[in-house]
Amino acid sequence: MIAFGPVPSRRLGRSLGINNIPDKVCTYACVYCQIGKTLRMQIERQEFYEPRKVIEEVTKKVEEAVEKGERIDYLTFVPDGEPTLDANLGKEADALKSLGIPLAILTNSSLLWRRDVREDLAVFELVSLKLDAVTENLWRKIDRPHKDLKLDKILEGMLIFRDEFEGKIITETMLINIEYGDELEKIAEFLKELKPDKAYIAVPTRPPAEKWVRPASEEIIAKAYSLFSDALGEGRVEYLIGYEGNAFAFTGDVVEDLLSITAVHPMREEAVKELLKKANASWEIVERLIEEGKLIVLEYNGVKFYMRKLKSRS
Repeated sequence: MIAFGPVPSRRLGRSLGINNIPDKVCTYACVYCQIGKTLRMQIERQEFYEPRKVIEEVTKKVEEAVEKGERIDYLTFVPDGEPTLDANLGKEADALKSLGIPLAILTNSSLLWRRDVREDLAVFELVSLKLDAVTENLWRKIDRPHKDLKLDKILEGMLIFRDEFEGKIITETMLINIEYGDELEKIAEFLKELKPDKAYIAVPTRPPAEKWVRPASEEIIAKAYSLFSDALGEGRVEYLIGYEGNAFAFTGDVVEDLLSITAVHPMREEAVKELLKKANASWEIVERLIEEGKLIVLEYNGVKFYMRKLKSRS
């Protein structure tokens, strides 16, 4: 299932997701990843799905959502891995422009040193760049990158992209329970140079890849907000630390909706109940999917989450 949602997004309003990378092919193995452990780490771009298949599935899902009266603010590439590994990304984005809905992508920034990646991203209206660290030791500790990646090249690529890109750039910095030292000051300095339209400060809100991971302390979060605001100006820094809500779309087949959404976006129990209510369906569907081994239940910070059973979560 390549297309899913629309789902509520704290950055993008109502976002119809595009899962253009299989579980879980990535350039990083971030300790906090909600998808789970990286199964195949690579930095070479390749074709994963035929562009025609991606375009057809997204178009069909958009049509279903429109029929149900569901609003879509963005078509968002937010897959089970790093979206820029898709060699057909530019072709797919170009073709989806015809749907008349703004395009967004959430990338970990790791391939922005490549000109072909920057060219593919040029057609998007909004690009979200990950910026968890700007020093080698913390970058390796948090994001656990592919051995051939170089942090200085990635940061340089981000700055080049900022100069070239005509759309909206946002950044996301995930803060976890580690010792930051003066790293937040250094990230703020880089943000001042990068000049994103908005910088988001996030903490893990769903079960992470590594069980030891917890949100950073309130003191660290507040310090980051203050430093980033000083660097960028008031109103250009926001928290991503709350729950995005239960407004997940029902587009006709509740089982398909549940499995496609939870493959990339773990759902709280209350959100699952809300989706079932929209579909006039009973909780027995969830119990059956758990029995069949298609859904799993995880607990994080005292909250139950329902997730598609993927190899990366085994």
